[in-house]
Amino acid sequence: MVIRNCAGGIVFLEDSVLLMCNDKHEWAFPKGVVRVGMKEREVAVSRIKIETGIDASILAPCGKTKYEFYSVTRQKPVHNNVSWFVMKAKNSDIVPSEEAGFLDGKFFSIDEALNQVTYSQDKSLLMMAYQRYKELTRIG
Repeated sequence: MVIRNCAGGIVFLEDSVLLMCNDKHEWAFPKGVVRVGMKEREVAVSRIKIETGIDASILAPCGKTKYEFYSVTRQKPVHNNVSWFVMKAKNSDIVPSEEAGFLDGKFFSIDEALNQVTYSQDKSLLMMAYQRYKELTRIG
């Protein structure tokens, strides 16, 4: 089994949240692998920029998720440990990275995002992140 540490962001713009659609047509939050010598915060900020074209800043940590899947290319299971951050977008012009496997991206209202997001643990993560975001920015 391959074990990977990753970092990503739940990126808010006012009262909306960014979701990206990958090449499997799954809507999720952007994230990337933390390589040796890199910090989780750096990876979260850089992956948001690379995968979405959005400049974002970290407001606070937001918890961790774990999941496993079978990698067809590696021919073995992969276990991802993901550290998440609440982030605030500095711009709204999404440019999905085809190289990173993204077909589309959009800022959704929170209710729309809850219906759109593919994985159930991401729904819980979104609600936790949104609550923290509101506390930090005084929105809502």
